[in-house]
Amino acid sequence: MSEPGGAALGVVIPTLNEARDLPSLLQDLHRLGVPTEIVVADGGSRDETAAVAARHGARAVTVPRGRASQMNAGAAAAQAPWLCFLHADVRMPAPARRELERVVEQNRAQAAVWSLAIDAVGMWPRVMEWGARVRDRLGGLPYGDQGLLVRRELFAALGGYPAIPVMEDVALIRALRRRARVDRLRAPLVVSPRRWQREGPYRTWLRNSLLIGAYLAGAHPRRLARWYRPEAS
Repeated sequence: MSEPGGAALGVVIPTLNEARDLPSLLQDLHRLGVPTEIVVADGGSRDETAAVAARHGARAVTVPRGRASQMNAGAAAAQAPWLCFLHADVRMPAPARRELERVVEQNRAQAAVWSLAIDAVGMWPRVMEWGARVRDRLGGLPYGDQGLLVRRELFAALGGYPAIPVMEDVALIRALRRRARVDRLRAPLVVSPRRWQREGPYRTWLRNSLLIGAYLAGAHPRRLARWYRPEAS
């Protein structure tokens, strides 16, 4: 349900030409059992993304392209005490929705991320899922496609997503972990395999691993952006 007035949860979805995939996520979100407002922060789509958002009861705001700036603008447009950041190509099945509802209703946690499932069959999706679990459990570094649920006051205290062209999700998670516990939700978000299929699964994994390694070693995100320019969602 999308209820800007008195909503307990604000969902922010950064988009760029997501008219095809966005409806499925919005339909999932309308099944949530907590009062929810949905903000689609669009980075200048050339398709019907904004119209799709409006038809599904979401508020669309147009902001300069860039995932960090889009998510920050979407958070500013929302009013709810809880913020949830999701990529447009994910699905939120019933178990993941129930965990979200539980966290918001109990109102005890500070932040949480979901586990990851890739909507594809075969060996490579399972390898990627395993790698995500290892990275999260050993390094505490979930990626943005695992979603982020966070208290608005904590998000604001950290200054939101840093204004960098890549690794904004990793930078925010690292800052969050220095201030609060980030819970892991067992139920997964289901993400589209499109990025891995387009670029090649193992090539994508290797590039991302090298990029995050370079970032953690001190490489500036603007330099890393020369090798990787992410989509808005």
